[in-house]
Amino acid sequence: MLLAIDAGNTNLVFALVEDRTIRARWRIATDPRRTADQYAVWLHQLLQLEGHSRDAVSAVIIGTVVPRALHNLEVLARKYFGVEPIVAGRAPVEYGIELDVAEPKSVGADRALNAIAAYAVHPGDLIVIDFGTATTFDFVDATGAYKGGIIAPGINLSLDALVTAAAKLPRIAIEAPRGNGSVIGRTTEDQMHIGIYWGYVAMIEGLVARMKAEIGRPVTVVATGGLATLFDQHTDIFDAIEPDLTIQGLSLLYQRSKSSSPS
Repeated sequence: MLLAIDAGNTNLVFALVEDRTIRARWRIATDPRRTADQYAVWLHQLLQLEGHSRDAVSAVIIGTVVPRALHNLEVLARKYFGVEPIVAGRAPVEYGIELDVAEPKSVGADRALNAIAAYAVHPGDLIVIDFGTATTFDFVDATGAYKGGIIAPGINLSLDALVTAAAKLPRIAIEAPRGNGSVIGRTTEDQMHIGIYWGYVAMIEGLVARMKAEIGRPVTVVATGGLATLFDQHTDIFDAIEPDLTIQGLSLLYQRSKSSSPS
């Protein structure tokens, strides 16, 4: 089985993938100081709970936007799984798609992997929205090339900034506003829910509308990330939700690297 590791700014996701099917997944807060030994203890216990052994892992692929976390993840692969890890986007495992932007090397691994996976499932012009630490909007054209996009503050980041800067505002959960759908709140908490939730829906719809107008062709809008389903309750902007897009991108990249390797 393949151990696919998606190292994001907020969380690391570890997933066991077999024949492109995710058999198990685990999430841990990103901490670049965490050692390979610490990862191994944590993972070993979770593997056992899911009925898998460490020996079941025959390959490791890593996609990261946190350079400081990479070394310990590579050590984890070598020391505890006995394999040389593949790092997405680093020779000899390039992305295999055109990064048609002014600074190709600055494109985050997660965005390139999302583009690869989304295009494999939904060929054609795409807008891929990823709800993570930042919310990103990416345009992938009908050839599968990554053409650029938008980076906006993630909803958790926005809420944290609001609560931190305003001493009397309470910390609230991110959820759809309660009640009759009114956008005029009667309590402080209701007003915050409305501002965060409907404000974010308006941003999503507005930016997608502007991207569609600029692209000038029919596009499929694909959403990923844990909050995609939350917003899908009150907008019809998404054509598809793919919750594991980055992991699927890692799995695809691994399969392509195997098929292109000399026998």
